[in-house]
Amino acid sequence: MDGGKPNLALVYQAVQALYHDPDPAGKERASVWLGELQRSMHAWEISDQLLQLKQDVESCYFAAQTMKMKIQTSFYELPQETHNALRDSLLSHIQNLKDLSPIIVTQLALAIADLALQMPSWKGCVHTLIEKYSNDVTSMPFLIEILTVLPEEVHSRSLRIGANRRTEIIEDLAYYSTTVITLLMTCVEKSGNDEKMLIKVFRCLGSWFNLGVLDSNFMANNQLLMVLFQVLQRDETSTNLHEAASDCVCSALYAIENVDTHMPLAVQLFQGVLTLETAYHMAVAREDLDKVLNYCRIFTELCETFLEITVRSPGQGMGDLRTLELLLICAGHPQYEVVEISFNFWYRLGEHLYKTNDPALHGVFRPYIQRLLHSLARHCQLDPDHEGIPEDTDDFGEFRMRVSDLVKDVIFLVGSMECFSQLYSTLKEGNPPWEVTEAVLFIMASIAKSVDPNTLGPVFENNPTLTEVLEQVVLLPQTVHMAVRYTSIELVGEMSEVVDRNPRFLDPVLNYLMKGLREKPLASVAAKAIHNICSVCRDHMAQHFQGLLDIARSLDSFVLSTEAAIGLLKGTALVLARLPLEKIAECLSDLCSVQVMALKKLLAQDSSNGKSSDPTVWLDRLAVIFRHTNPIVENGQTHPCQKVIQEIWPVLSETLNTHQADNRIVERCCRCLRFAVRCVGKGSASLLQPLVTQMVNVYQVYPHSCFLYLGSILVDEYGMEEGCRQGLLDMLQALCMPTFQLLEQPNGLRNHPDTVDDLFRLVTRFVQRSPVTLLSSSIIIHIIQCAIAATTLDHRDANCSVMKFVRDLIHTGVSNDHEDDFEVRKRLIGQAMEQHGQQLVTQLIHSCCFCLPSYTLPDVAEVLWEIMIFDRPTFCRWLEAALKGLPKEMSVGAVTVTHKQLTDFHKQVTSAEECKQVCWAVREFTRLYR
Repeated sequence: MDGGKPNLALVYQAVQALYHDPDPAGKERASVWLGELQRSMHAWEISDQLLQLKQDVESCYFAAQTMKMKIQTSFYELPQETHNALRDSLLSHIQNLKDLSPIIVTQLALAIADLALQMPSWKGCVHTLIEKYSNDVTSMPFLIEILTVLPEEVHSRSLRIGANRRTEIIEDLAYYSTTVITLLMTCVEKSGNDEKMLIKVFRCLGSWFNLGVLDSNFMANNQLLMVLFQVLQRDETSTNLHEAASDCVCSALYAIENVDTHMPLAVQLFQGVLTLETAYHMAVAREDLDKVLNYCRIFTELCETFLEITVRSPGQGMGDLRTLELLLICAGHPQYEVVEISFNFWYRLGEHLYKTNDPALHGVFRPYIQRLLHSLARHCQLDPDHEGIPEDTDDFGEFRMRVSDLVKDVIFLVGSMECFSQLYSTLKEGNPPWEVTEAVLFIMASIAKSVDPNTLGPVFENNPTLTEVLEQVVLLPQTVHMAVRYTSIELVGEMSEVVDRNPRFLDPVLNYLMKGLREKPLASVAAKAIHNICSVCRDHMAQHFQGLLDIARSLDSFVLSTEAAIGLLKGTALVLARLPLEKIAECLSDLCSVQVMALKKLLAQDSSNGKSSDPTVWLDRLAVIFRHTNPIVENGQTHPCQKVIQEIWPVLSETLNTHQADNRIVERCCRCLRFAVRCVGKGSASLLQPLVTQMVNVYQVYPHSCFLYLGSILVDEYGMEEGCRQGLLDMLQALCMPTFQLLEQPNGLRNHPDTVDDLFRLVTRFVQRSPVTLLSSSIIIHIIQCAIAATTLDHRDANCSVMKFVRDLIHTGVSNDHEDDFEVRKRLIGQAMEQHGQQLVTQLIHSCCFCLPSYTLPDVAEVLWEIMIFDRPTFCRWLEAALKGLPKEMSVGAVTVTHKQLTDFHKQVTSAEECKQVCWAVREFTRLYR
């Protein structure tokens, strides 16, 4: 969009096209054009005019949304003297457009709220708004809308108002909160049973609860609370109103999480929620699932809020265990979505009890957990008319996985062995229908691993349950329901520890699993179980290696998921590594030959028909074999895998060349080579020269970041070898040139975070393995400059790699590890810091305040700490200069940071005695800019 202001007719036309053009390309053009308009200075005036014209809903919505966006992101564009006029104009728009559409009112209310938060000169905005509009019944809906979004916007991510202004606003809102609640109560009295109005009132009340500024003594005795519970007790309450009231009660319960400081309100809410049990039963009787779910949300929130009191004094006062009874009533509801709401509470209860480790206390809660487990086993039952195996990807399958996780976390309260035995006896004694059997086996599979034979000691020898379960399961006839067979195979896989201690079961178990492997629906789950047995029973499985090899050779004759096939190969490789050394080479060659033949065949096909076939399946299979074939090799012995990998290299090299333009395939090639190099370590020396040459050549044309990653693996393996250091440095320099070209493009760092991540992994490996080689080279200056530029990047992995590089780099000059090159390292780091130290510290402080999310701050703090340890006096000067460069005011009239806050921060950091003090100081300080 050029500098000129577009006329309104054109804007109006574009909005019409955005909503009504039948041609998607026309819609897209309009969207791009309007997006540019929104970013320009003209957007303020144009949206103001569109709102005045009030031509139709679409143009007003676009204008209201633009206004909100401009105030959120570009408020600095307006001179201070226009702020009052903007406020008055927005208030007049919301008044004029109040009946046009609720979504427009919401956008304008957000614009007004965001303006108030950034406009310190608008003092007591809540008071002025209530004074201006509360006597006019037609203005009430938009007044309440503004009062609802105002507290919500205080912690909005899109407003950088800083901690000082935020504190000032929160104090201001707390001061006027009773006025707002009184207004809401008056509103309820005036509007009687106007449902829409009640919904607005509850939403607004919930918003003020969420901000945490309501006085709990005032609220405990307020009529609004009564109204809230009356609405929830009434059978005839509509769905929408019921949801709004439930949300509000949940917000109130969340707000008093620190119960001891909110006693009067806590008592009212506690008693209020306990009165809803009858209403819950009524909703169940009416089969009103929406209401049932709402009640369960409220009961769960109640339990969460009073969790600590319940564990501290169960059965007394507000530790009343009726709260748990309410959740167990919900667990009895036939729909599994109801019980699922309460899972987080049960997790937290389990965690609390695990930490307190008090047998008497565990005894109090054990019966509740037993009843919960009973309900969960029932909810896990498949439909009696279900055919085939259990689905694990649909909603119900995901629910069962969550049940499995929850059971693992709370089983310690009941005792895994007792529970396992009880479940088994229900199968043994009764003759339950297949769906009950399957669900019981499913729960048994969840806890099988926590039935630890080690803790059972000698009793285990006489504990028939575990061995008997195995005996019975492998005897299950093929005529039982497919789902029962599926879950029984899962159970056998989870019982691999038992098989390891009772090798007599190995043959029958493997026979049973082989039957499953040959049947399409059971093949993948059987493969996973075989993989488990291989991982746990590696030594016992060595005698079955030939059988595993036969399976691996004909892998594609079984109908397996990719994951299951990879798992089988992993199991085979784990067992292979336990064979005598002299057998490993031959067996590895056998195991790899299928994949190698397939790759050769693809290469031959591709060259004859000019097409390109996808080799990733075979590359991934080779990778998993190399990754898990890790035999114990004594010093001086040749690695048994060395010869095989040398033989395979030409095929991998050719595959890489053929597909060099395809990032996905190159990534898989590099991954395969990475595990091959890791597998034989120094034994891959003969590959080093050809591999590096090929990497560098392809990277010049196709800069795939996985080559940088593979480079870091080579540096890790060979960087300590004197004879390899120069070659590795040449590789680094050759890889850096195209990398810097890529990252120096406009937005290069932001557009290529993977490259940043892998580049800094590579140079960090160099710092760890051969710091002097890197520090003495000419490339180090460019790498440090790139690192300084990349500190602003808010990409989790990339940022982490950059910070780790800078930290490790400086640390090599700090840690005197008594290596003979310490003095050289210290001198070289000193030179680098002299050149770049100030720039680095300034950029780090700036990035913390304006660019980086708070989870990255501990990494930044570590870098600052290392710089300070290296040279404290100089660091103090650098930090002072960096702080002087920060803006003191972000929005007009609001002090972002006071002189005292700057000096306090400087002192906290420079006098810190450990890194976590720096981290804490940085976290607190940057809140002033967020």
